[in-house]
Amino acid sequence: MNQAKLIKPVLICICLLGALLVPLHRLDASSRETIQYALPRLVKIFGAGGVKNLYGYSSGFLVSPEGHIATIWSPVLDTDQLSVVLHDGRRFEAEVLGAEPHLDLAIIKLKSERDLNLPYFNYEEKATAGAGTRILGFSNMFRVATGDEPVSVLHGVIEARTDLPRRRGAFELSYTGDVYVVDAITNNPGAAGGVIMTYDGKLLGMIGKQVRNAKTNTWVNYSLPIDVLSKSIRQIVTGKFESSEDQNEPEPSIVERYKPIDFGLVMVPDVLFRTPAFIDTVLPGSQVAQAGLKPDDLVVFVNDELIKSCKTLKSELGKLEAGDTVRLVVRRENQLVAVELQVPPEKK
Repeated sequence: MNQAKLIKPVLICICLLGALLVPLHRLDASSRETIQYALPRLVKIFGAGGVKNLYGYSSGFLVSPEGHIATIWSPVLDTDQLSVVLHDGRRFEAEVLGAEPHLDLAIIKLKSERDLNLPYFNYEEKATAGAGTRILGFSNMFRVATGDEPVSVLHGVIEARTDLPRRRGAFELSYTGDVYVVDAITNNPGAAGGVIMTYDGKLLGMIGKQVRNAKTNTWVNYSLPIDVLSKSIRQIVTGKFESSEDQNEPEPSIVERYKPIDFGLVMVPDVLFRTPAFIDTVLPGSQVAQAGLKPDDLVVFVNDELIKSCKTLKSELGKLEAGDTVRLVVRRENQLVAVELQVPPEKK
C-alpha cells in the first residue's frame, strides 16, 4: 500500500473536520510504522440502520487470526445481514458471538470455511497511558471507506483517564467505568469501534459512541481502555463468557421519574422473567403516537442501551430527567425505526 493511497482519506477528512489530521509525510518513522501496522487490522462494519439518526455502519478491529472482531455494541449489529469489509476490500458475512452491554462491547466473527490467518491486535498486552500521551485514532468515520480504501487516521493527545457520570442530564453513557478523554474529534458517525494507539504502536482503547452532555450541549471524545475490555474479549472469543448481567449482582436503586405511560406507551403485561418489550397500545395524541410508533413494535434500544425486557425499559426510562432528549429504536417486522422524544416536565 503506497503513501498516496494512505493520504487520500486523510485529505477528505480534513475538509470535514478541520485541522486535526496530519499528512503522513509529517509523522516520524515510528508513527508511520504504526499506521502501516494498524490499517490491515481495522475493518468496516455494515448492518442495520440507514434511517434518520440511525447510521448503518461502524468500525471494528481484528483480535484473532480466525476473524474475531471487537466492536461497539450498537443497533448496527441488530441484523441477520451483517457484513464486514477488510482492508484489502474483501467482504464477508459476519455473526455476533457475544456482547457485554455494560462495557459497550461486542465480538463478531467472519463467516468463512477457509483458514483466514488475518493480522490482528494483541489485546492481551493491556497497555495504558497517562495524560499528555500523543495518540493516533483509527476509524471509518463518516463512511469514508467502503471497499479497499484505508480507514481514517487522526492525531491527538490524551487529556485524562477518568470516569464520566452515567446519570441522565450529564453524559448519556451506559458504560460505567473510566475512559480516555482525548482532544481529537474521534467520536463521529461510524467511528465507534475504532481504536486509539500510541505513536509507537501500543493499542490503548476502543473508540466509544457519540455522547453529549445534555446540560452543556457539548460532545465528548473518549475511548474505552483496552485493559478494561481485554478480559471480556478473551472470554467471548474462547466461548467462556459470563455476562455481568448474569452474575446476580444487586441492581442500584433508581428513582423512577418516568414510566412508559408518560410517553404514551402501554406495554404488554410483564409476566415473564424477561418479557420482551413489545408495545401493546399507543395512546392517541401522545408523543409516541405523533412519532409514528405502533402496537407490536419491539423496543430494542433506549439511548443506545440494549432493552432486553419490559423491566429494562422501565429502568432506562426511570433514569431520565426533565428536558432530556431520549432516542428509542424499535424493531418493526424486519426493519429498525428510530424516533426521538422530549422528556416532559416531572409531575408534581
